[in-house]
Amino acid sequence: MFVAPLLLLLFGPFAPSSGAQLPNEGQAKDPPIATNGQPFPWDRMRLPKTVSPIHYDLIIHPNLTTFDFTGVARIELDVHEDTSVIILHAKQMQISNVLLLAPEGVRPLQVLENPRFHQLALLSDSVLTKGRKYEVQLGFAANLSDSYHGFYKSSYRTSTGEVRFMASTQFEATFARGAFPCFDEPAFKANFTIRITREPRHIAISNMRLLEDNFDTTVKMSTYLVAYIVSDFLSVSKTTQHGVKISIYAVPEKIDQTAFALDAAVKLLDFYDDYFDIPYPLPKQVVFKCLMLFAADLAAIPDFQSGAMENWGLTTYRETGLLFDADRSSASDKLGITKVIAHELAHQWFGNLVTMEWWNDLWLNEGFAKFMEYISLDITYPELHVDDFFLGKCFEAMEVDSLSSSHPVSTPVENPMQIQEMFDDVSYDKGACILNMLRDFLTPEAFEIGIIQYLKRYSYQNTVNSHLWESLTNICDSDDLDEGRMKHKEFCSKRHVPSGASKWYSDDELDVRAIMDTWTLQEGFPLVTVEVRGREVRLSQERYLKTDDPSLTEGFLWQIPLTYMTSASSTIHRFLLKTKTDVLYLPEEVDWVKFNVDMSGYYMVHYADNGWNSIIRLLQHNHTALTSNDRASLIHTVFQLVSIGKVRLDTALELSLYLSRETEIMAVTQGFGELVPLYKLMEKRDMPALENQMKGYIVDLFRGLIDRQEWSDSGSVSERVLRSYLLLFACVRNYTPCVTKATQLFNQWKASDGKISLPVDITMAVFVIGARTPEGWNFLFEKYRNSMQMSVKSRMKTAMTVTPLQDKLKWMMEQSLRGDVMKTQDLPDVVVSVSRNPHGFKLAWDFLRANWHTLIKKFDLGSSTISYMVTGVTNQYSTREMLNEVRSFFGSLTEETGSEMRCIQQTYETIEDNIRWMDTNLPLLRAWLDKHRHKGPHEDL
Repeated sequence: MFVAPLLLLLFGPFAPSSGAQLPNEGQAKDPPIATNGQPFPWDRMRLPKTVSPIHYDLIIHPNLTTFDFTGVARIELDVHEDTSVIILHAKQMQISNVLLLAPEGVRPLQVLENPRFHQLALLSDSVLTKGRKYEVQLGFAANLSDSYHGFYKSSYRTSTGEVRFMASTQFEATFARGAFPCFDEPAFKANFTIRITREPRHIAISNMRLLEDNFDTTVKMSTYLVAYIVSDFLSVSKTTQHGVKISIYAVPEKIDQTAFALDAAVKLLDFYDDYFDIPYPLPKQVVFKCLMLFAADLAAIPDFQSGAMENWGLTTYRETGLLFDADRSSASDKLGITKVIAHELAHQWFGNLVTMEWWNDLWLNEGFAKFMEYISLDITYPELHVDDFFLGKCFEAMEVDSLSSSHPVSTPVENPMQIQEMFDDVSYDKGACILNMLRDFLTPEAFEIGIIQYLKRYSYQNTVNSHLWESLTNICDSDDLDEGRMKHKEFCSKRHVPSGASKWYSDDELDVRAIMDTWTLQEGFPLVTVEVRGREVRLSQERYLKTDDPSLTEGFLWQIPLTYMTSASSTIHRFLLKTKTDVLYLPEEVDWVKFNVDMSGYYMVHYADNGWNSIIRLLQHNHTALTSNDRASLIHTVFQLVSIGKVRLDTALELSLYLSRETEIMAVTQGFGELVPLYKLMEKRDMPALENQMKGYIVDLFRGLIDRQEWSDSGSVSERVLRSYLLLFACVRNYTPCVTKATQLFNQWKASDGKISLPVDITMAVFVIGARTPEGWNFLFEKYRNSMQMSVKSRMKTAMTVTPLQDKLKWMMEQSLRGDVMKTQDLPDVVVSVSRNPHGFKLAWDFLRANWHTLIKKFDLGSSTISYMVTGVTNQYSTREMLNEVRSFFGSLTEETGSEMRCIQQTYETIEDNIRWMDTNLPLLRAWLDKHRHKGPHEDL
């Protein structure tokens, strides 16, 4: 879920993970036939609403020797229309002993199965009457899954080499149906009582507190939030100020790496309790001597596909997302762990308490949780400077949103593959960025009041987009808020006072829905062109799109909350651009104007006529007149405008010259983010002279900043992350002072058999240099294999993928697929890292093709993991030959093997864009580098 900035630098920006939308499969093309040959009585993907579940009573018995499980589901039903058929979900399981428990007595039900839609039909010989309640009982059995979905098996190796097994769940989005028969859609909320049969050597944990091996009944919730684990985990616990007991579970030998996460979870849950003005909404109730205990569990799972999962009351994580070693984990690790915990705990309100009606509005869950990571950490962990990293999320979203194969934030989906594909940068990152834009526009106070109103109004219910916009409109006229929230009463009493920072004082009634529908119901984002003529500022908007077909940009219009400042005034001015073109007037003529202040808005700005030259002069002579976010957004924008022919490459490169004086992490890393991909494209072609010239220019540009870095762990989190970034880049690029120092440190570390302690933040640079030789690589691998420190293993694994030794690269991918020594959950990172290595990109492409069918079975069609591999391996190709090779492979697939995935269309578009860029800009690049005499050769890896 969280890609470290180090990987971005080392391998270039990753194409966003997403996927493709199939034609509407909501209805079967032919009348469906059940597996026994009878007609199946329902022909749609979505379940009928004739009945709904009220309560599930589940008994589950997993066997960790035979790796299968059996169970009984007893489901209480509410009947909304007379019917003799109950349609529900079950996937790849044996169903037996299906009974209807009616007031008139118990009788068997006939069972039909439609595997295509994962549906069961339970047929009654008498009518179930509207308004009455019934129960059905189903026996079920299945194998524990070999993937990372459903009820699946996981394993870990102890320090003595013993392999131990456990079973865990991952039900989002449509995988609960593989663990027990259920109504597996988010709107079918119900209560769950879960009983797990296990061996004495194991423990069981689930959403609720344990009552003598029976878990208490849950609150009303969606199936995808149900969770249970059978393992030999140990736990540590603390209680929050609000009285919630928080426990962290991990394998026994890693329980000592949980202290940081435990403290973070306590601090963040207290923050959310206060911020949302709603107590933690899952009482894991244990009544004991009249006490009622509230609890939240977090578990580190040895095998886990995504970053983490927000199961209500039992959030689950990759081990790297939860385990922290104070002596060996880096500043990036601390940032990543706090962000992922903040994200999953925010979901306890956004997603769990209030759930989207259907997966088309997934962003209401994920966009909010991503957004709240930054709101919560800014207050609870100010020392992490989380604001330094938010912009990167918006840039990542824009990368996918600039393709014609993007999709609206809220978009229709029907089948499981389409649903999986919603878990992408548009739902998460664009969702967060448009919420940030709205918060800035409405003011943080008004926004906070509105979302509290939303959560209180729709607690334990399902929502659609419009419910949120209604809650953010007329916030001061609502009685949904407690009288006790004084700051909100104060805000509302003052809201008519004019303020340049707010639109709430305006005589115009704000139509939040009209504004935000333009951001959620159409794909893409606007490019605002600014022309300054004296005091007159002419504005126009169009869709920013990387395409050579101008017709694809027509018909788009946004309501854009513009912000701007000028050379004459640091006041932030606001203007809502509702039309294709408009004009605003400045009080006086100015030297420069900067729109989208701090890039609080999800749009790009093009400064026409002489506008970019004014910006370049400002950056060259007084770059601190603008904030680091403003500088980062200008760097990002000017290079993106090169891609669509609005700005010449030499103009963008002239702007980049100021970076030799830049010190702030956001602007520095964005400079790398725009310049590094230029030579990464060349690495896939035979053009070493220009490639090395470009590498030389980047090294020279940042040489001063690199030389000032200490090889220690001193400084703030942002300074430490930047140090890791810069030294890693310098070593990979063979900058002599860096290579010399890293070689010396690696040799010392190797001579001590890995016992001396290296400064954490410089270890990636040291490991990368050490992994260049067979002896160094083998030593690093031995340390990797025996380490119990997850963050150290992660850095070692990445460093090993940067080696020039092709046999090692190939071996790593094969081993990761097998999963014995290197876990298969890490395979996607390994494959993409190898593809970024100039010695490995062909190996990664060959591996992806050769193992395609195994990969889609393990990681699931449409998943962000498959998309990440597809785009990560291919998005630096820039030749017709490679485009044809990519088209040939993906074109040979069937719908069942992924031919309809959106990520394949994105791959074609990205390579075509790369080809256009190279054809247009290589001569300009060559001429500009010659003119500036930045000489190579800088030998590559």
